Amino acid sequence: MPLSWNEIKTRASAFSKEWQDESREDAEAKLFWDAFFNVFGITRRRIASFEEPVKKSDDKGGFIDLLWRGQLLVEHKSRGKSLDKAFSQAKEYFPGLKERDLPKYILVSDFSKFRLYNLESDNLESSEQIEFDLKDLYKNVKLFGFIAGYQTQVIKPQDPINIKAAEHMGKLHDALKAVGYTGHVLELYLVRLLFCLFAEDTTIFEKRLLQDYIETKTSADGSDLAHHLSSLFYVLNTPTDKRLNNLDESIAAFPYVNGKLFEESLPPAQFDSKMRESLLDLCALDWSIISPAIFGSLFQSIMDADARRNLGAHYTSEENILKLIKPLFLDALWAEFEKIKGNKNRLQEFHNKLRSLKFLDPACGCGNFLVITYRELRLLEIEILRTIYKVGESSKFIGADVAVIIDVDQFYGIEIEEFPAQIAQVALWLTDHQMNMRVTEEFGPYFSRIPLKATPHVVCDNALQLNWQDVLPPAQCSYVLGNPPFLGKQQQNENQKNDFELVFHDLHGSGVLDFVACWHKKATDYMQKNKAIKTAFVSTNSITQGEQVGVLWGWMLSQGIKIHFAHCTFSWSNEARGKAAVHCVIIGFGLHDVANKMIYEYADIKGEPHEIKANNINPYLVDASDVIIASSRQPISNVPPIVFGSMPNDGGHLLLEENEKEDLLAACPEAEKWIRPFLGAEEFINNKPRYCLWLVGCPPDELRKMPPVLARVEAVKAHREASNRPTTKQLALTPTLFGEIRQPKTAYLLFPSVSSEKRAYIPIGFLSANTIASNATLVVPNATMFTFGVMTSVMHMAWVRAVCGRLESRYRYSAGIVYNNFPWPALQANTHAAVEACAQAVLDARAAHPNASLADLYDPLTMPTNLLKAHHALDKAVDAAYGYKGAVTDAARVAFLFELYQKITSLLPIYKKPKKRKG
Repeated sequence: MPLSWNEIKTRASAFSKEWQDESREDAEAKLFWDAFFNVFGITRRRIASFEEPVKKSDDKGGFIDLLWRGQLLVEHKSRGKSLDKAFSQAKEYFPGLKERDLPKYILVSDFSKFRLYNLESDNLESSEQIEFDLKDLYKNVKLFGFIAGYQTQVIKPQDPINIKAAEHMGKLHDALKAVGYTGHVLELYLVRLLFCLFAEDTTIFEKRLLQDYIETKTSADGSDLAHHLSSLFYVLNTPTDKRLNNLDESIAAFPYVNGKLFEESLPPAQFDSKMRESLLDLCALDWSIISPAIFGSLFQSIMDADARRNLGAHYTSEENILKLIKPLFLDALWAEFEKIKGNKNRLQEFHNKLRSLKFLDPACGCGNFLVITYRELRLLEIEILRTIYKVGESSKFIGADVAVIIDVDQFYGIEIEEFPAQIAQVALWLTDHQMNMRVTEEFGPYFSRIPLKATPHVVCDNALQLNWQDVLPPAQCSYVLGNPPFLGKQQQNENQKNDFELVFHDLHGSGVLDFVACWHKKATDYMQKNKAIKTAFVSTNSITQGEQVGVLWGWMLSQGIKIHFAHCTFSWSNEARGKAAVHCVIIGFGLHDVANKMIYEYADIKGEPHEIKANNINPYLVDASDVIIASSRQPISNVPPIVFGSMPNDGGHLLLEENEKEDLLAACPEAEKWIRPFLGAEEFINNKPRYCLWLVGCPPDELRKMPPVLARVEAVKAHREASNRPTTKQLALTPTLFGEIRQPKTAYLLFPSVSSEKRAYIPIGFLSANTIASNATLVVPNATMFTFGVMTSVMHMAWVRAVCGRLESRYRYSAGIVYNNFPWPALQANTHAAVEACAQAVLDARAAHPNASLADLYDPLTMPTNLLKAHHALDKAVDAAYGYKGAVTDAARVAFLFELYQKITSLLPIYKKPKKRKG
């Protein structure tokens, strides 16, 4: 166990005094280094060897003065000799070492000086180095925390070692699976190895205990390695006083772990030389710098070959986890600590409060959220203890075993797969030990909870079938949190669809909801038994958009749910290779209201949010009343109706690309009058020519005179007859016509149903009745210039961004949710004319660039200045038409529009913000 820093400093001072005598000869170098390691409470011969033979870079033989494989190389010179030369000589040994034996540090000395090189930098020549005199060793002992057993590196979520570790574990997994060691036994076997690897580098085991045991006690061909590991697992599960008294000292040195991790008897595996090397490569990694929260997800991905190709794609970064736990509880706890830290009695009460908190993650996976939550609570606890037991005051530290009261048994999880559930439990134990080392470093002496006594409550079960009360009674729960799975209906397998039906069987319209909504429903039901519970989930942003809002949040609001905080849409990105990113929201909610509500908005979904204090947060995640925009068949305002364009349902046989049109006309010139321009959203925005056969009113005799056209009609008939849908089969009776015809007979306004969210304005435009609009667009027949002006304004875009559905992150415009519920301004002659004039100016600005597509004109990087100015003028005219004088932000506009919506529909009382207090 590590010595306290104070004891190490005392030993360092004594060491320096003993070796300041210049009469000491080089022959005593071995005694010098044995004494040096003893400063840190380490027996040198256990971990490092003198005069290690090695082949140098010039292929000549040499001897390393002292080598601790994988950690430290020491080159010692006579007093006064060049330390630069010593460093150069040390580097010459590297080619002769195995990769796993390469050191992380080089230490050179001449008895009177030390120079330590940290080789963790990418360039060996630019390695960090610190030099000091022998007499100052006591001032610099923390540089050698890696010898004493203290964590000195900063854990980096994106550190390549996390992925390297997972890849090495993946090789071992594949090799074991290849010999027939599969399923539950393989998963548990790897989890046990994972624990041992962490344990060796985090002082649970002595340093190199596992690696030395494998290297010295097992055959190079790996034939007996499985037997030794089985014996090791048995020993780790056996109290020291119940072990055989004639055990080999190399295995007897392993501590009793408990925790039931090693309790189950597993069938022996089988290793060969390559598998043994893979395990030794894993031993050589520095597991002390690998975060259990990070590695859990990476480790899980090794179980699936496809997932491993995109290794880390589903890894959840600590930064993103903190986005949830900070506003859910952590910020408030720290604020409470700052408020009462001067009162020791209240501080102790606060400490006891932390011990009483209990957390449930009902989709915990590898335990990332639980691990980070536990770590953050322990860091707060350390600050509490630091405040209570201030250095220099009369209060004396009572001992970590009494003072540290937060433990892993406060954490509960539900996970459907056994392997990640095992990982979650182990990750919490390992995090506990890492935090115990922080306590040791801060307060001393060595503090460890080995053998394990407290156990996390991670249940392997289906969270949608299980009653959460059976895992953690609501009366005992403080917070529910996590990152449940996102799956649209099309992505759900049969079992998931059955689970979905089990949760939502009594909620009308639930078929539109994402799978993640199941956890919101279950959490709301769970909180009914304890309305003090707060919940926060990461979710796909689709549950705050379009028709899902009315179904899910309509029910949740009816149950009394209030939203406490929300991160608006952002990119949930990953630091590992693959970098899978989805568009997410984080919503904190409960069955009680809170005073300090916060919205976190993102100007750039890949950037940092800015905080906005809110009086109320509605399901669209804006500061407005709790309005639910239900799908409407008719516009709530007196405006022209909007409909989808015409749907061919033809198998592509009535549609023509440019070259197909030319080929058809070359073979059948008389078909020209039956060919029309055909535009979907893609063709409209990008100015791509496409055509269709529009045979409405085509006489039969004329059709029969056009064999190439008739052949296409026959293909349409065959396509429809082959369908399983009765309605499509019925359409086979009219194969000359589109399946659904909604083409206006006069000029109309076309609106793309899907368009990029990167544009400030959705490109819309007027088209003649001769151009056929596809069902990938919406059309407004009889639209006026005023209609165009309002629909292409920033006011309308604010509404779109708030309520429309999304396809990935792109806008998915709809008639029922977006257009029909949009509150239009009252018609007034003066403002009406101003909007029309500005709308015409926008069209004129477009016309000034005849060769540019709408994609070119509305790209944020290439939008012409004249068009941008025209839009800004139009925005002002539309604001005036509304009588709007509020802020220019989307949030302010949407709040205004929601209030106007309520006035028009009279669905709910108008939400009014409280007046600011004077003074």
